[in-house]
Amino acid sequence: MTPDTLRDQARTYYEAKLRAHGATPAGMDWNSQASQELRFRQLARLWEDEPQAGIVDYGCGYAALATYLRGRGHQGPYVGFDVSAEMIRAADGHVTALGDCRVTSQRAELTASDYAVASGVLNVKQQAGDAEWASYVREIIADLAALGGRGFGFNALTLYSDADKRRPDLYYADPLELFDHCKRTYSRFVTLLHDYPLYEFTILVRR
Repeated sequence: MTPDTLRDQARTYYEAKLRAHGATPAGMDWNSQASQELRFRQLARLWEDEPQAGIVDYGCGYAALATYLRGRGHQGPYVGFDVSAEMIRAADGHVTALGDCRVTSQRAELTASDYAVASGVLNVKQQAGDAEWASYVREIIADLAALGGRGFGFNALTLYSDADKRRPDLYYADPLELFDHCKRTYSRFVTLLHDYPLYEFTILVRR
């Protein structure tokens, strides 16, 4: 499968979730708002004590991260990007009342900001093979690196998940391999967070 095919596959999957559940955590395939916000909390460590930092939310869904940030005093510009135009319509209504926030479904409209993050984007491979999905994961990480001038972050399901609980349509990444990749490719300053109670990890890269 080509990267465009994988993106189209992801778009179809998440649009079905949105139609079924609306602009809610379930509509983004999360099991609760609490788990969604726990993921946001890990990513937000990138800009601690920087309330004016600019954020690119890559795969923003309905832009729940924007509400999370504004509710915690963050004031910097927020740009949400999602390949699904349906998601962006839902997100646009969500951010209307928030200051200095915008969303787009066009990658060409994105410019580099202080930080770029992706939450949940790397998980659902569906029919893709592990090798081709791993290549796609690295492509997305490279895009995050291009968009986050001062740093970037992402989360992924962990290979350390119990084998009997894994789903064949999901991708379980090796956190050590991705830590090494980011360390060797992007920055000496890389943090691996694997100590919160979800079957996943977060990587933060600072420059």
